[in-house]
Amino acid sequence: MPLRLAANKWNIFQAFIEGNALETLANLESFVRSAETASFSAAARRLALTPAAVSRNVAMLERNLSVRLFHRSTRKLTLTDAGERFLLAIRGNLEGLQQAISGMATDGDEPAGVLKVSMGLNFGADYILPLLPAFRARYPNVRPDWQFTTRQVDLIAEGYDAAIGGGIEWGPGVVSRTLAPLHLIAVASPEYLRDRTPPTDPAGLAAYDGIAWRSSRTGRIRERIMRNAAGVEIPVKLAETIVLDDPEATCRAALLGLGVTLIAVCHALPYLERGSLVRLVPQWYSDGGPISIYYASRTLLPAKTRAFVDFVAEAFRHGRLAERFAGSLG
Repeated sequence: MPLRLAANKWNIFQAFIEGNALETLANLESFVRSAETASFSAAARRLALTPAAVSRNVAMLERNLSVRLFHRSTRKLTLTDAGERFLLAIRGNLEGLQQAISGMATDGDEPAGVLKVSMGLNFGADYILPLLPAFRARYPNVRPDWQFTTRQVDLIAEGYDAAIGGGIEWGPGVVSRTLAPLHLIAVASPEYLRDRTPPTDPAGLAAYDGIAWRSSRTGRIRERIMRNAAGVEIPVKLAETIVLDDPEATCRAALLGLGVTLIAVCHALPYLERGSLVRLVPQWYSDGGPISIYYASRTLLPAKTRAFVDFVAEAFRHGRLAERFAGSLG
């Protein structure tokens, strides 16, 4: 029987108001993540639940809707026609529904309390700290307690409300909201390049003095892949003339004219705009994953955390930082 999406969406919203909102939200999120991954087990890992719990949530949603959403077998999980239509209707609205539930749960509560957030020193000072006056003016009862560190913190064990970083893999129970891409580009100072012929492609970077970055977490120097807008990829391994363990330090070393380095656009941007660094092979970049804001749970976030997450995301959209941090010029 065809699924009447508009009616069912209203019925689900009524269930939020009149029934068990948290239970309905958990069922919806279990359905969406299972559809995205085609697996109850994979969805369970993303949601920090057991596969049995995810399966049970989906089954309850099917009972409430009186519609089968998945074809199940021992090897495969696929959407029914009704499931595909329901996913199309609900997927883009899930974040809004989550926010609505959070708002209802804290009805009348103003964001307040200590807001403990971790972020990198230079990224935080350049892009997050300037937001603080406006954030404090809007939410005067929130007291920021911000930690500036390159160390990957344990959000839950260390009691952080949120963290901001790029290229990070978090464990179960942590979710993220993408802010901008973490694209790395090749840079050097004008003084270093004065008597040198610029390379024509990323492979040519190996011929220059290299300022390599060693991960303080893994102890390894990572070989990067650079790509252009056409999708062509070329491996890059800089000469290890100098090895440092902090990305901002590599940027400062490049400013001193010590060689070529790969650095995130967000770190290099102020120097590129002032002309104190020059971008090499400008059509090429390395994708380091997204810069995201991380928090422990989407369901019933404290009002202070939700306010901060939304405020930062809106500031990045307004400032078009995702576009500014993109390394592709194609």
